Amino acid sequence: MTPIHLAGLVAESCTGDNCVKEPNPLVPAVAEIILIAVIFLALWYLIAKFVAPRFEQTFAARRDSIEGGIARAEAAQAEAQAALAQYQQQLAEARGEAAQIRENARAEAQRIVEDLRAQAQEESARIVARGEEQLAAQRGAIVRELRGEIGSLALELSEKIVDQRLSEDAQVRATVDAFLADLEQRDGAGSASGGPDA
Repeated sequence: MTPIHLAGLVAESCTGDNCVKEPNPLVPAVAEIILIAVIFLALWYLIAKFVAPRFEQTFAARRDSIEGGIARAEAAQAEAQAALAQYQQQLAEARGEAAQIRENARAEAQRIVEDLRAQAQEESARIVARGEEQLAAQRGAIVRELRGEIGSLALELSEKIVDQRLSEDAQVRATVDAFLADLEQRDGAGSASGGPDA
C-alpha cells in the first residue's frame, strides 16, 4: 500500500524503498504564479494607461455635459423670465398707448362735434340774416308798390268824393305825396319801436 503525505506541496508515493514525489494539483507551480503576475501587471498597466484615462475623459465630458445642460437650462429660464418681463412691460405700454389713443379720439370727436355745431350755428345765423335781408327787400318793394297803389286809390276816392278830376292838379299831387310821407314816417316809427310791422 502507498502512503500519501498531504502535509507538503508534493505528495509522496512509496513502493518499498523507492519513494516518488508528485506535485500537488491544488498548489500552482511557481512559473504559473510568475506568468499570472506578469499578465496581471500588463493588464493593470494597459487599463491604467489607456482604459482609465478614456473612462475619466468620458466621465468628465458627461459631467460637463450634464452641468452645462443645467447651466443652459438655467440661462434659458432666466432669458425666458426676462422676455416675459419685457413682454409684460410692452403690453402695459401698449395698453397705456391704447388708452391715450382712445382719449385723443374722444377729444377729437368732441372738438369735431363742437366745430360742426359752431358751423351749423354760423350757417343758421347766415341763413337767418339772408332771410331777414330778403324780407326787408321784399317789404321795401311791397311798400313801394303799395304806396303807388294807395296814391292811385286815394286819387280815385278823392275824385269820386269831389266828383271832379284831381290828377292834373299839382296841389293835389303834393297832398298825396305828403300823405304817403306821413305813412312812411309812421311805418318807420312802428318798425323802430318793434310794432306790428317789424
